[in-house]
Amino acid sequence: MLKNIDINEIKNIALKAGKAIMQVYERDFEIYEKEDKSPLSEADILSNTIICDSLAKFNLPILSEENSIISFEERKNWEYFFLVDPLDGTKEFIKRNGEFTVNIALIHKQSPVLGVVYAPALNLMYSAKKGEGAFKNDELLPLALNKDTYKIVASKSHMSDETKDFIDKLEVDKKKELISMGSSLKLCLVASAEADIYPRLAPTMEWDTAAADAIVREAKKMSYDFYSKKPLLYNKENLKNPYFVVY
Repeated sequence: MLKNIDINEIKNIALKAGKAIMQVYERDFEIYEKEDKSPLSEADILSNTIICDSLAKFNLPILSEENSIISFEERKNWEYFFLVDPLDGTKEFIKRNGEFTVNIALIHKQSPVLGVVYAPALNLMYSAKKGEGAFKNDELLPLALNKDTYKIVASKSHMSDETKDFIDKLEVDKKKELISMGSSLKLCLVASAEADIYPRLAPTMEWDTAAADAIVREAKKMSYDFYSKKPLLYNKENLKNPYFVVY
């Protein structure tokens, strides 16, 4: 199945969704509140419709943050499926700081094997397909960079006490530099080598990380469960991620 999917098609779907998101971004828009009290914008809904309609041609299941959650009883037998966050970083979108993304991942047996992360306001496209390399726009990842500091990336809107404590106790041989960033761009910074580590000791969902995690893995990095030290798994019965560290 993976070999039959051209990643450029997935990138074009993300571009199409990103264009629609930016049309909303550049005007006044409605903001709603979901059951869990998190915000939902017009752009989330519009992007989700575009992505799901466009992915339908592949005849694979789609699990999206903005669709009804599908029971584990049905999901557990899926071999391949798309895992989608149509607008990751809704809080950043509302703040209009540009740090929001379109996330589209293909999952195979609990592992991400294809991922596209598009940040339309920043004109950044991260992409990866297993065995074909990871890219930031057209640059192969990881980038060859000389860094004077040990760069730690953390959430702009969800910095937890546990994450702060982890950063404080981290022993490295360079001066530590903290980078705050929104959405799945944090994982992408580690994939590109623009950051060294991303600790996330706070709640996230599978659709928040899957697409960027595919890019991380194809860039020869990994996202580890903080407790088991094993790679993150997807399509679990509980769709919440454990606390994790990317490096």
